[in-house]
Amino acid sequence: MIKQFLSLEWKSFFRSASFGKGIAIKILMGFLALYFIAMFLGMGLILYPALKKMYPEQDPLKIVNSFLFYWVIADLVFRFFFQKLPVMVVKPLLTLPIKRRRIVNFVLGKSTTSFFNFLPLFAFVPFGITLMVKGYPIASVLIWMLALVLVVLIIHFLNFIIESFSSEIELSFLPILSVTGGLFALNHFEIISFSNIVSSGFEAIYNMPVLIVVPVLILIGLYLFNFKLLRKKLFLDSGLKEKVAEIKTSNLDWTKNFGAIAPFMQLDLKLIWRNKRTKSSVWMLVMGLLYGLFFYPQPVYQGMPWFFAFIGIFSTGIFLINFGQFIPAWDSGYYKLLMSQNIKYEQYLQSKFTLMALSVAILFVLGIPYVFFGWKILLAHFAAAIYNIGVNTHVILYGGSFNRKKIDLSQKAAFNYQGTGAVQWLIGIPLLLIPMGIFALFYFLIGFEISCLILALLGVVGIVFHQKFMKGITAKYLQSKYKMIDAFNQNN
Repeated sequence: MIKQFLSLEWKSFFRSASFGKGIAIKILMGFLALYFIAMFLGMGLILYPALKKMYPEQDPLKIVNSFLFYWVIADLVFRFFFQKLPVMVVKPLLTLPIKRRRIVNFVLGKSTTSFFNFLPLFAFVPFGITLMVKGYPIASVLIWMLALVLVVLIIHFLNFIIESFSSEIELSFLPILSVTGGLFALNHFEIISFSNIVSSGFEAIYNMPVLIVVPVLILIGLYLFNFKLLRKKLFLDSGLKEKVAEIKTSNLDWTKNFGAIAPFMQLDLKLIWRNKRTKSSVWMLVMGLLYGLFFYPQPVYQGMPWFFAFIGIFSTGIFLINFGQFIPAWDSGYYKLLMSQNIKYEQYLQSKFTLMALSVAILFVLGIPYVFFGWKILLAHFAAAIYNIGVNTHVILYGGSFNRKKIDLSQKAAFNYQGTGAVQWLIGIPLLLIPMGIFALFYFLIGFEISCLILALLGVVGIVFHQKFMKGITAKYLQSKYKMIDAFNQNN
């Protein structure tokens, strides 16, 4: 049965409409994986001699044990944001004579092959081998290494439990950050020394190998709990009965001032406010608006005016970047229905353009108080806003014609990379790096004011030729229309 499951996933990957982009992403992720493997392997090889040199009177093993608490909470937070349960498209299997426990066991078993579970081994195994070479008891070191592997798997399954309970919470990342931050604070201020507790636990397992049964029992308990949670959701009608909640309608009559595109703008605004994933675009506005406060108050950045353009592009264009990069995937759930209607595609895209342009203008106005840090900052933000409206809006709309991945709007928003493809990785080059490069080039060749003027002029050119750009972009979308319909019908 496991062979059949693996065969189905293999076919699903190679027959997907996003196969080509999936390969590109996997190659990129492969290089990143090799980089992190090299980093962890290097750390594992130099850890013992480095600790012995820095603390010649202390036992390197005890020093490592004292830092394991920080590794546990850091690993838990990192997994919460980046590791997802690799659930197959299991509903078609539920109509077949396959026992649900087999499906659940396969999904949970497959999850243990995650890269996050193997990465720590590249540091722990070389360090453990070094300990054995230096004369530490081989059996005790092997049990200590086994305990670390068990803790990795415990964190792995604990992460899925936390995700399942936090998925229904708005801003679901706050509970995990609050709990881990609270544990860190209690330990830092020595109210409860969790680092000593964890260190003592590993030292006890090292000295009394029979205690390895404790993490084994914890791991079995977490596995069974995950099994129960997942099995409970494994029904054909799972998710059909939702919690009833009162929906507050907003007055969107002001959108009628935009004429023919008003219905599309209303749909976009309702979609943004009523779904977890899109609502993140609204919260990101605050981060973009306050982005400059990370840099401008620091004197070192006051002497780097060429960097102002990058901050201005990001600060005024945060909604444009966060919302625009997934056009038209936001509508992927009903894209086929939308395309079957008698609508003009250019009006559909024009509504997206208008929302993004309005967000840039509003964020610039709200960011005017940055003039407190210098008039050059306000000038750079103004030029960046014009560039965002005239150039980046068209760039991101054109990039959207290559989107081939469906988005589930009901999923939590925090650090959710579902629906992310090669387009989202590459679009940052023309959006952020090119304007920053143009600005820096003219700044060093001529001066600050001229570089702002060049950036603004490029934006004005984009605004003047907006209609021609939109016709070309619309033609590209129409050319890709049926490919997108086919891709959005799949579950990636």
